[in-house]
Amino acid sequence: MSFTAEVRDELARCEPSCEYCDLATLAALSRVCGTLVAGSGGYRLQVATETGAVARTMIGLTHKILKLKTEFTVRKSVLHRVRNYLIVLPDQPDLEKALVLLGILDRQGNLVAGIPHHAVARDCCRLAYIRGALIAGGFVADPRGDFHLEIAVTGEQFARALADLICQVGIHARVNRRRSSYAVYVKSAEDVRNLLHIVGARRCVEDIEDVRAMKSVKNDVNRLVNAELANQGRSAGAAQRQLELIEDLKRLGLRDNLPRALADFCDLREAHPDLSLRDLGQAARPPLSKSALYHRVLRLEKLVADSSGKTQ
Repeated sequence: MSFTAEVRDELARCEPSCEYCDLATLAALSRVCGTLVAGSGGYRLQVATETGAVARTMIGLTHKILKLKTEFTVRKSVLHRVRNYLIVLPDQPDLEKALVLLGILDRQGNLVAGIPHHAVARDCCRLAYIRGALIAGGFVADPRGDFHLEIAVTGEQFARALADLICQVGIHARVNRRRSSYAVYVKSAEDVRNLLHIVGARRCVEDIEDVRAMKSVKNDVNRLVNAELANQGRSAGAAQRQLELIEDLKRLGLRDNLPRALADFCDLREAHPDLSLRDLGQAARPPLSKSALYHRVLRLEKLVADSSGKTQ
């Protein structure tokens, strides 16, 4: 099961917070993945989906709230090997009233472009409406990759109304056009986590937190490894320059007449060509600090520079 399917399934099992929340969820489901067909015989509402959670929720809430008859068909795609569920609310005496209640039609029989106020009048109903939209058309990327959440809808006015509704619950949402549809999306990892949490996908949020913790550990390990490799590279480069400095001392005839401290450093570096200054100091007897060895390197560099200047 994909992560999106897990999110939809968990959201479909959430209990309503008030007596109107189920209506808000059903209104969003009907609007996001429903198609209204008008003919001489009246209206017909069709909901086609490949998601079992959508079909289950749509049928259950339609019977519970609207008390309407539904027709249910399961079709299987030979090409994609997936099931397709078709739920139809055929023309019946109370269907037009139900369409007004769901915010699909207004009282004059016109199509509603945005989100009806009566469906989202309460804070809990706003969350229920967003939950229904996520169940119907939501996509949540696998948290092991980039964090991303979006809801595919039709109609720019509805898309912007849904984005505003999400913003009202404290989550920053944007709208992007996708050919003949629109995507209401949330990009920030923190916003994706918070939105899923407040609409009821708590178990999926725990999965996200586990993945984020694992990513954090891996990033910390990678930073430490990269830092260590960089340090090793710098140490190796410094050691090579010090060996070249010793060769310059030999070329200038200074190597055999160095003070004891500088001569000991040269012997130590030649004996341990790969060690950093800190580790080289630990190899000395008695041990020496990195600072002490660094100052000896500076003295050797000055000797070479002064001798080279006199030679020129």
